[in-house]
Amino acid sequence: MTNASPTSRETIVNALLALLLLGLPLLAFAMGEPFYITLATRIAVLALAAVGLNIALGLGGLVSFGHAAFFGLGGYAAGILATHAFDGVPLFAGIPGTVSMPVIWLVTMVACGLVALPIGAISLRTAGVYFIMITLAFAQMIYYFAISWPAYGGEDGLSIYVRNEFPGVNTTQPLPFFLICYAVLMAALGLFWLLRGSRFGAALQAARQNATRLSAVGIAPFNIRLVAFIISAMVTGVAGALFADLNKFVSPSMMSWHMSGELIVLIILGGKGRLFGPVAGAMLYVLFEFALGGITERWQFFLGLILLGVVLFARGGLLGLLAGKARHG
Repeated sequence: MTNASPTSRETIVNALLALLLLGLPLLAFAMGEPFYITLATRIAVLALAAVGLNIALGLGGLVSFGHAAFFGLGGYAAGILATHAFDGVPLFAGIPGTVSMPVIWLVTMVACGLVALPIGAISLRTAGVYFIMITLAFAQMIYYFAISWPAYGGEDGLSIYVRNEFPGVNTTQPLPFFLICYAVLMAALGLFWLLRGSRFGAALQAARQNATRLSAVGIAPFNIRLVAFIISAMVTGVAGALFADLNKFVSPSMMSWHMSGELIVLIILGGKGRLFGPVAGAMLYVLFEFALGGITERWQFFLGLILLGVVLFARGGLLGLLAGKARHG
């Protein structure tokens, strides 16, 4: 009798994580505990944002410290469009606001893609620590712009009075809203899986390993990385829109460098480049935040110890410990 391969073990672990994330809110709903449904929704939204970053970081090796900018742009897209719909005041050129989630997500993806294009085109001409710092610089520019934008709350942020709508779903209730976030997360994981297994994904991973060799076979690493960076930004932006709807509030803090750091931590905790790495990382992060946050304000210290242990002894993250060395599953 042979042991299961790392690939099959990771597939099993992925399925268990997906069922666990879905099952716990359903159990909480049956027990009349809406708080735990909201907690699971937070996990799903943070995992979605980390899936976006995992496309750039996990597949392309692009350590972006600026993805909080796209997360915040998604939040502001949801907040601004909902505010104009609530007030009945057009945005510009007579364009009305909206409370439709699908429309908001589409606007978010277009906006994040348009912003990511010049940021990526400039940042990707650098590498290593220079890439990290230039993406951080762009994110801080957008962060300070949001602070100095009094029309939409400035430093105080912007409230969303009523959660945005999805056709046929009562989004004001915790469970239906969680199911929307969960479905979007599964769709993003499906996109990541398709990209990783495609020729585009193979070229992106080859660019991470040896860009010179990729250029020698006639494929431009810059173009591959730029497309990956844009797709990554769009997915993270949708997560930001859902995060704003979850909290019914958006503020410049969503764009701070701390948020970018959190997303990187989620990926490292769960497993860089792994399909369900962001989900495992988000579960572990929110668990620590919930379990230790009520005991001490310095719960991040203990999370830091866990992160240090992962970096030193478990380079494959939580999924690496559970499923072995294989990356695909």
